[in-house]
Amino acid sequence: MSHAYLNRLSVATPDHEVHSTFVEFAERMMKDRRTRLLFQRMAARADIRRRWSTLRPAKAGFNESLDAEGFYASGNFPSTGTRMRKYHNEAPRLAAKAVNQLIAQEASEKITHLIVTSCTGFAAPGVDFEVIRLCNLEYSIERTVIGFMGCNAAINALKLARHIVRSEPNSRVLIVSVELCTLHLQESDRIEQLLSFLLFGDGCAAAIVSADPHGFSLDAFHVELAQDAAKQITWDIGDSGFHMVLSGQVPSTIADALRGGSERILAGQASRKFQMWAVHPGGRSVLDAVEDAFELDEPALAASRGVLQDYGNMSSPTILFVLEAIMRQKPPTGSRGCAMAFGPGLSAECMLFSAAA
Repeated sequence: MSHAYLNRLSVATPDHEVHSTFVEFAERMMKDRRTRLLFQRMAARADIRRRWSTLRPAKAGFNESLDAEGFYASGNFPSTGTRMRKYHNEAPRLAAKAVNQLIAQEASEKITHLIVTSCTGFAAPGVDFEVIRLCNLEYSIERTVIGFMGCNAAINALKLARHIVRSEPNSRVLIVSVELCTLHLQESDRIEQLLSFLLFGDGCAAAIVSADPHGFSLDAFHVELAQDAAKQITWDIGDSGFHMVLSGQVPSTIADALRGGSERILAGQASRKFQMWAVHPGGRSVLDAVEDAFELDEPALAASRGVLQDYGNMSSPTILFVLEAIMRQKPPTGSRGCAMAFGPGLSAECMLFSAAA
């Protein structure tokens, strides 16, 4: 049976940096001074410097709209339908940006399968069809869409790509993870909801998985479920966009689940045996929880913390951004790694990998 490898990755974001704009928006939403001061302290500790959006922010001192085109007009935030139209227009463009960077080095007709992950929009024909058109892929390519799985969907895409390559060794699987999280902002004065908005940005990652023995070997996958905590992360569709619940209990729940499942996650190995750690940066406290659960040294999660600082949490592509940052460091052949991402369920999707030649 053929082995599967994550050969290459590329990442892309929209052009508009919006972190300070969204922080200012959140502060305006809170009328209570004590709540506002608490939010400011939490924002300062979030370790996020930049986030990116398909929406161009309004000039400093915005009053009527948060963004330049009036998408988020004060007192008149868009309906779900309006948000989906925006997603349908913008998500394929961002996806094509990442894919074209990736496949510039090889003939597009060599790609046999396309897997798309997204949880921030729906359309049919969707992103998969538009990527084929915009990137001149073969119309006969086999398509799969992994929808609405949240932040750990890309791990599932890598798992599926591995199955494809192991069963069809000549396959070259293109994975595209694209999210426009900033299309789901809500007008709210609830600090819990505003803190969740503080995390999320837009981004896309693209990857090639094949039997070619270079990049990262995809060695094993495992999932841990904390079913009793399923309501701690939810992502529901409402009349005015998608609504996120992200409980403050999530970091401690993740830490408990990882401690309890560490032998299964690491295939019976000690954490010190792994030189590469690619952890989904669901927030600073989530990374702290993983660090504590596996008793990791501070530098172990440097790639994850760097992605959090420069991009925030982009949902499904974020773990691929982390893997791309680690791959760029050219780890020595044979180095072993553990990747994990967390999502609704509450679930921890985990992957063991190693550096090939």
